[in-house]
This record gives sequence, structure tokens and C-alpha cells, in this order.
Amino acid sequence: MTRTAVARRPPWYLVVPGVVGVVFLALPLAGLVAQAPWGSIVELLGSPAVLQALRLSLITSVAATLIALVLGIPLAMLMTRTRAFGGAWVRALVTLPLIMPPVVGGVALLAAFGRRGLAGQLLFDVFGIQIPFTTAAVVIAEAFVAMPFLVITVEGALRSSDARLEQAAATLGARPWTVFRRITLPLIAPSIAAGAVLCWARALGEFGATLTFAGSFPGVTRTMPLAVYAALDVDRAEALALSMVLLLVSVLILVSLRGRFLQGLRR
Repeated sequence: MTRTAVARRPPWYLVVPGVVGVVFLALPLAGLVAQAPWGSIVELLGSPAVLQALRLSLITSVAATLIALVLGIPLAMLMTRTRAFGGAWVRALVTLPLIMPPVVGGVALLAAFGRRGLAGQLLFDVFGIQIPFTTAAVVIAEAFVAMPFLVITVEGALRSSDARLEQAAATLGARPWTVFRRITLPLIAPSIAAGAVLCWARALGEFGATLTFAGSFPGVTRTMPLAVYAALDVDRAEALALSMVLLLVSVLILVSLRGRFLQGLRR
């Protein structure tokens, strides 16, 4: 037996736990697919409550993604182009919602935007605006937890792009907005698209922060994940049907992006 053949054959102490790990991850998904009500899934997804949750999820997740694009792209550029925003503390702050327990994120949003929160008290006392337990609260919660996916993806693209092209354009007299529009934006456009898709998918699947900060009111704050949770006690078939929709979205996102986000994390 050659040395190459030995190297290509993984030892049993790696194969056994590796196979168990794959089965552990695949078994719940297989159970979901096996128990999904395929015969009545179209009928279940066409019910008024499900359509209401689907419509609300699409509206709020798209709105959250737009907010992330408006705020996240400039933030990513500042993180890569300026020293003040390029420190480890800013990157830690940006990535914190990724690892923060979702319920804690919801509590933090209440502390910031609740009627007695840091900003919420001013909004309520001066303008009479109450954010918690409204559709706006859903959008804010989704944007809070999803924007880091966009920022990290775009930041990785900016760090790997050739900054000399921007410098050359500036030297030739191009204004900053022109450099951004004609040079920077085309270079990072694929990563912006990938980050936006990831951001949208995360917003679509957000549960914990939304439940804590916005509640679960049909037609107002009950998105698809919250509808799945509510249906578990009432109609398990409906919960399985909605879960299949979310699972399908997740699979399509993973297939289409092909590890682009993970590459951004390694940069």
C-alpha cells in the first residue's frame, strides 16, 4: 500500500463521528420532508392566515433589506476606507447581532425603542410614536439581526478589491460620488447582491427578536416563523407546510451563493 493511498483513506476515528455528525444534521431535515403534508400543502398555503403571514413576511423582509442596503454599504466602506471605523471594536459591534441570542436582541430593541427606552421615550413623548408591537417594529428587528450579513459580505469584497483604481480615478479629478458610482460600485456589485440575498433570507426567517420586540399579532406582526410557532399548537400540518417554504428558501439561497458569505468571513 502506497503512502498516497494511506493518506487518501480517512481513519475510522474520523469517519465514525463524521458520519454521525452528518446524520445528526440531516435527520431533522429528513423528518420535516417525510412528514410534510404534500397532498394538501397547496391548500394549506392558500389559507387566509398563511397568506397573511406570507405577505407580511415578504413586505417586512424586503423593507429590512432596503434599510440594510442604505445603511450597510456606507458602513462597510467606512470600515475599509477610514481608520476611525476600521478598528476591531466597530467590526465586533457589527458582528454582535450574529452571535447575540435573538431574545436578547429583542430585549435590547425594547430598551432602545420602547416607550421608556433611550430613543423610544423621546419618540413617544414628543411625537406620540410607539414602535413596539407594530409592523415597523418587525422591520426594525429584522434589519437589526440581518444587516451584519450584508456588511460583512460587502466589507470582504471591498478589502479584496483593487483600491488603486479608485485612487487613479480620484487623481484624474473624479469626484468621490463619481468614483463610488463608476468604479467602486461595479467592482463590488456581485457581493452587494449576495449580501442582500443573505440579509433578506435572514430577515425572512427572523423569530426571537421579532417575537420579543413586536409580538405575534395576526396581520400586524405575525410573520412566517411566528405563524409556524403559533400553528404548532393548532394545526401541525400548517406548521409543516410553512416550514417547508422556509426550508426551500434556505436551500435555494445556499445553492445560489455557493459559499460567498463564508469567503467574506475568512477575509
